[in-house]
Amino acid sequence: MLRVGLTGGLATGKSFVGQALVAQGCHLLQADAVGHAVLAPDGEAYGPVIAEFGPGIVDPDGSIARKRLGEIVFRDPAQLAKLNALVHPAVFARQEAWFAAVAEKDPHAIAVVEAAIMIESGSYRRYEQLILTVCREDLQIARAMARDGLSEAQVRDRLARQMPESEKRKYAHYVIDTSGTPEETLEQTARVCAQLKRSAL
Repeated sequence: MLRVGLTGGLATGKSFVGQALVAQGCHLLQADAVGHAVLAPDGEAYGPVIAEFGPGIVDPDGSIARKRLGEIVFRDPAQLAKLNALVHPAVFARQEAWFAAVAEKDPHAIAVVEAAIMIESGSYRRYEQLILTVCREDLQIARAMARDGLSEAQVRDRLARQMPESEKRKYAHYVIDTSGTPEETLEQTARVCAQLKRSAL
């Protein structure tokens, strides 16, 4: 089984590329979905995160208000580090269980994990190959504003906090530029997948 990381900056098309890889026969796990699960009321990180950040992050229904939590941690690197220290071990444990399940079903599988801050957190080292999605900054801003309901200033603030694309490229085995048409992105993804399949044999 080949372990592949899929990462990229805000609104660069990670999920689109991830679904395209699934269509090519790859297995996909979205780290964000796993992060949601470990922060759910029955999740491993639920209690520790509330203990660290206080009851103010809890909605009336008992769930953690991710947007409120995000407002706390995204403007303070020390707080973000605390959150990651509580959440990442639980996420990684679930990822390892998923890898084991995929390998048992298909020893020659391509198992892809999609995650936003894979390089920044150092978790890219857990993968044998790394795919980076990139696109023009004006597209990133427009996509993030449309998808997340953010202002241009909010998007620019988030982009300023991310590792520059030029730095991320140094870690990537493959770069997929999603600035063009969906068809062009799918063609790039198919070429990358063909190379991954050769590596997985």
